[in-house]
Amino acid sequence: MKRKNKIESPFRYWFIISLFIFITFVLFARAVYIQVINADFYKEQGDMRSVRLIIDSVHRGSIMDRNGEELAISTPVESICAEPRKVLKAEKSDFIALAKTLDISEQKLYSRLSKNIKRNFLYLDRHARMDRVKKIKELSIKGVYTQSEYKRYYPSAEITAHIIGFTNIDDMGQEGIELAYDKILKGNSGKKRVLKDRKRRTVRDIESVTPSRPGTDIYLSIDKRIQYLAHREISTAVKKYGAKAGSLVMLDVKTGEVIAMVGQPSFNPNNRRGMDISTIRNRNVTDSYEPGSTMKVFTIAAGLESEIFTPLTIIDTSPGTFRVGDKSIKDHRNYGSIDLTTIITKSSNIGASKIALALKPKYFYDVLTRFGFGQTTSSGYPGEQAGVLRFYDKWSEQDIAALSFGYGIQITPLKLAQAYSVIANDGIKLPVSFIKTDKSYKGERVISENIARQIRTMLENVVSSGTARKAAIEGYRVLGKTGTTLKYNFEDGEYHDDRYRSLFVGIVPAVNPRFVTVVVVDEPEKSLGYYGGDVAAPIFSRVMEGALRILDVPPDNLNGFNNSIIANVEIEQGLEEY
Repeated sequence: MKRKNKIESPFRYWFIISLFIFITFVLFARAVYIQVINADFYKEQGDMRSVRLIIDSVHRGSIMDRNGEELAISTPVESICAEPRKVLKAEKSDFIALAKTLDISEQKLYSRLSKNIKRNFLYLDRHARMDRVKKIKELSIKGVYTQSEYKRYYPSAEITAHIIGFTNIDDMGQEGIELAYDKILKGNSGKKRVLKDRKRRTVRDIESVTPSRPGTDIYLSIDKRIQYLAHREISTAVKKYGAKAGSLVMLDVKTGEVIAMVGQPSFNPNNRRGMDISTIRNRNVTDSYEPGSTMKVFTIAAGLESEIFTPLTIIDTSPGTFRVGDKSIKDHRNYGSIDLTTIITKSSNIGASKIALALKPKYFYDVLTRFGFGQTTSSGYPGEQAGVLRFYDKWSEQDIAALSFGYGIQITPLKLAQAYSVIANDGIKLPVSFIKTDKSYKGERVISENIARQIRTMLENVVSSGTARKAAIEGYRVLGKTGTTLKYNFEDGEYHDDRYRSLFVGIVPAVNPRFVTVVVVDEPEKSLGYYGGDVAAPIFSRVMEGALRILDVPPDNLNGFNNSIIANVEIEQGLEEY
C-alpha cells in the first residue's frame, strides 16, 4: 500500500505543476493577444462603452445696462435625462420612485418612455428644480442621469422685459435684444471627448475636439435707474386712469441712445406660464399711432423752411371753425388772428391746417420724409414698424389739413422721439441705438439750426403758458408738445367719440438740450381725464425730474426767469436771418 502511494505522488505533483504552467501560459498568451496583437480592437470596444464625444456647452453672454448692471445672465442648471430602454428594465420599486420624484403618474411615465424606446436620450425634466435633481442622484436609477445646462435669468424681470425680450428653453433668443443680438450673445459650443463611468458621470476630459467660445457680453444704452422710474410712473398712470396701455421712450439727443423704454402691460420673462401673448410686444417699436397735435411741430418746421412763414406771421383762425371740402376743422375756441408761436402754444388745428395748405404737397412730403416719417429708425430692434405716410400724389386738401395736426399718418413712439430729437439737436438726425456708444456720429441735417432753435422757443411757451403746464420741472426750462387723438375704429371706418390716446413729447433742458421723452397713454377713462396735458405731461415731469438728478444734469432755470419772456427774446433773435 505504501509503495503505491510513492508511485502516484510524483505523478500527481507534476500533473498539478504542469496544469499551472499551462494555465499561466494560456493567460499570458491571452494577455498578449488582447494587449498587443488585437489591442486596437479592444481599445475601440472599451471606448465605445466609456468614451463619449459630447457638446461642450458655453454660457450665453450677459446683457448689462450702460453702468454694468446685469439685466440678463445665464445660470447653471441641471436637467434630468434618461435612456428609455434601460429605465423600462429597471426594478419596479425604482420605476415607482422615479415617477413620484417627477410628480407624474406611472402610466404617463411608462407611455412616454415606451414611445421613445428606440432613442438613447430623452429629457424627463428640463431645467429641473434642485431638490428634484438631488433626489434623482440619491435614487441612482439605472438609465437615469442628470445633465448640466444653462438657464437665462432676468434680474429686473418686467421692468426691462420689453427691451431685453427672452430666450427659449434651448437658450436661443426669441424676442427683443436677445433675438437681435442672438449670434453675438450665444457664442459657439465646442466638442470634447470625455471618459464616463457606468452611471454616465464624467470622470475626466480626454481632449478638446472643437474649441468652444463663450457668448460675448453686451452693454445697452439703457440706464436701469431711469428705467425703473419710467416703469413705476407708467404703471401708476395706467392704473390711475384705467388705461388700456401706456408707453414711454427716452432718447439721448447727442448720441441717439435709448436711455429708457417701458410699456404697460408688461410680463415677467422669468415665469412665462399662462402669460398673455399680447403683453410681449414692445409697443414703442411695434405699435404705430396717429400722433395728433405733436405733429404740428413738423408742419411749422415745413412752413418756416419754405420762407412763406416766419415765427411772427399772423394767421386768422376766426371764427374757430374752418371748412375744408365737406369737413369742418375746429379749435377749442376762437383764437382769432395769431402767430405761429401761439398756434403751437394753443395747439390750433386751424392754424396748422392753413400752414400746410399753403405749401406744395410734394414739398411738405419731402420735409416729412427727411424727418423719417414712413420709415423705421434703423435701430435694428426686431419687429420695428415703419408707420404710414401716404405718397403726396394721393393727398386731397382734406388729407393735407388732417395731416398737419396728426391724422392720416401713423408713427411709433420711438420714431416720434427720433423726429423730435432733430429739433433738440439743432436740425441733425442721429441713428437710434440700443447699444451703449462712445462714438460721435456726424448725423444727417434735416432742417437748419436756426429753424430748430425757433421751434424750440415756441415749444417752451407750450409748457410755460400753453397746454403742457403740468410738464414743468422745478429748476429746469422744459420744451414740449401735447397731443390728444381720437382712436380710429377699423371695423366701421370711423373714429370713436369716447376713446382717446394721450401724448406728450418733451425736451429738457431748454439750454443745450440733452433728452427727448415721448409718453403715450392709450385709452384712459374719459371721466378721469384724457387730454395729453393732463394725463401724459405729468408722467414726463415726474420721470424726467428724477432722471435729471440721477444723471446730474445742471439746472438751467435757477434764477426763475419767466419762460415766455425768454421765449419772445429768442424769437426776435431768430428773425435776424429774415
